[in-house]
Amino acid sequence: MRIGIVLVSLLVSAPAALRGQAGSPATLPTPEQQIAAAVLALPEGMRAGAAVLGYRSPGASLTELRKGSNGMTCLADDPANPAFHVACYHESLEPFMARGRALRAEGVKGGLVDSTRFREIKEGTLKMPTTPTALYSLSGPAGSWDPATNAVKGGRPLYVVYIPGATSASTGLPAIPAAGLPWIMFPGTPKAHIMFVPEM
Repeated sequence: MRIGIVLVSLLVSAPAALRGQAGSPATLPTPEQQIAAAVLALPEGMRAGAAVLGYRSPGASLTELRKGSNGMTCLADDPANPAFHVACYHESLEPFMARGRALRAEGVKGGLVDSTRFREIKEGTLKMPTTPTALYSLSGPAGSWDPATNAVKGGRPLYVVYIPGATSASTGLPAIPAAGLPWIMFPGTPKAHIMFVPEM
């Protein structure tokens, strides 16, 4: 259960291809490889139409690698982190996600990221979707993604449905993780969401 909680707090981690062997120079995956890996988090029928944000050079910020047509945005694996992680979410979540990335880039850490975003949502300067919205992620340890085959060995999927303000009382779902059941995480907050971990 702890795995699911850790996974949802991460939006991006890093490609195996970028790390290479110990002591060897790293190579950034091509935009095509980043796109192919990023959309693995989505159901197969949604992959072709998703927008993808990725990296043009090591150390650079996320930038658009592909425009989308189905309302989904995917984040490529982050070359700065040691494990593989890609995530895709509905475009209405992008202001919230982008603000989190910007705050972390400014050096804001831990709970201050959320407290800042929550304050901005309350003030009306940051928008959250008003209807349920999905996020899909796929994570794996270092070396789990093979850029040649675009396969992730031992990848762990995670699915989330954001329902801002939702609680156990409003949904009938528990706020405490239990094996085999979905649950509400961050109940009563703007980032309240239902957690689904396959094979929970």
